[in-house]
Amino acid sequence: MPLGIPEILMEGNDITIVTYGSCVRIVLEAASQLKEFGINAEIIDVQTLLPFDLHGIIVESLRKTGKIIFFDEDVPGGATAYMMQKVLEEQGGFVYLDSEPRTITKKEHRPAYGTDGDYFSNPNVEDVFERVYSIMNESDPGKFSIHIP
Repeated sequence: MPLGIPEILMEGNDITIVTYGSCVRIVLEAASQLKEFGINAEIIDVQTLLPFDLHGIIVESLRKTGKIIFFDEDVPGGATAYMMQKVLEEQGGFVYLDSEPRTITKKEHRPAYGTDGDYFSNPNVEDVFERVYSIMNESDPGKFSIHIP
C-alpha cells in the first residue's frame, strides 16, 4: 500500500466522512444505518497521517458532497483537527463547503479503566449517526426531520 493515498471505502454523494484505523469499522456500521434513512455517505480511510492525502482525494470527495466530518478516537484538537487543517486550509477544501465542517472525537475527560470507560469516552456508531443526521437536517429539514422516524 502506498503511503499518503487515502482509500475510498464507500462511495456516496451526501456527506464525506474521513477517518482511519479502528474507527473505520464504526463509520462503516453507521453508514449502513444511514443508508436506511436515505443518506449516502462517502467513507474515506486516510491510511496514513504522515504523509497525508498527497493527491487531494478527500478534497475531491468534499467537492462532490459539500459536507464533511472528521472522525477519530483522539481527544478534541488531536488528529481530527490535523486532518481538518490539511483538507480545508492547506488543500483549499473550504471553498466546497455547503455546511460547517464537524469533528467526532473522544470526550474531554480521563476515562475510567476498563470497557465501561471506553464506552462512555470513545465515540460510537450512534454518535456518528446522530452527527451526520443533524448535518443532513440542517441541509434539508424537509427531507431529514429532526425526529428520526
